[in-house]
Amino acid sequence: MNVQFDLTNASSAMKLHPDSESSLTHLMEEISQNASLPAPPPENVFVGDGDYRAIGVEYLGHFVRIGGLKPFESVLDIGCGIGRMAVPLTQYLDPEKAFYEGIDPVNAGVEWCVQNISSTYPHFRFCRVDIAHELYNPGGAIAGHEIVLPFADEKFDFVTMVSVATHLPEAEISAYAREIMRLLTPGGRLFLTAFIVAAGDPDRPTARPRFTRGTKPGTWYGDPLAPLGAIGFDAGIIESSLKEAGLQIQRLSLGHWRGIESAHYQDIIIAVKPESIT
Repeated sequence: MNVQFDLTNASSAMKLHPDSESSLTHLMEEISQNASLPAPPPENVFVGDGDYRAIGVEYLGHFVRIGGLKPFESVLDIGCGIGRMAVPLTQYLDPEKAFYEGIDPVNAGVEWCVQNISSTYPHFRFCRVDIAHELYNPGGAIAGHEIVLPFADEKFDFVTMVSVATHLPEAEISAYAREIMRLLTPGGRLFLTAFIVAAGDPDRPTARPRFTRGTKPGTWYGDPLAPLGAIGFDAGIIESSLKEAGLQIQRLSLGHWRGIESAHYQDIIIAVKPESIT
């Protein structure tokens, strides 16, 4: 499947039925204003910048409009952190039909989610996977390129990797892609964010981060002194890793990190597990 990498069409949101769009917009507004929903103290938010609730609500919109997430679908959140994506999903996923699993290597975030989210929403579960990462879990027991996730085959309809591939080397993204292919139901989707660097992107004066060439061909570093703080890849590299795992690229939506108009900051890739595998 060919990917259209077109800077004139940076937003690739699905067209929802007007009633569905109205309902989603209303739900997002309700979540934003609901002070009773769990939220960690700002000093405990160890990943991501910006407003905890606002970014979670924003991504709920992206999951539905770009990823096509339905209320009855099962969700795996890889890199769930301290529940930024999970909290808004508690108001969207049907507790009678859907379930959510979140994994992360940082124990403090997982413990907070169990105590503050699972206690009220038992169809939301969280577990720590001791994956090594030089920034977030340097003493981890499992090498990233050897990852095997603790779930049965074809368990999930929708897998998210938000701000995860932006901190991983290519070999580890490929390892996750193979596991996601195993875990998705036929027709299930991966929602992945990344920095996909096309010709001219690093030279744009408003691009943030301002990438420089990495030591490995095809890589770009936001800060050469901390390469995994923000890592980008030449256009086609992540897409190839997903295709090699058996996934099909359905949609590519470009982000405004490169200084263009877009509804989201990072680039978004939607990849699908084929209904039938030949």
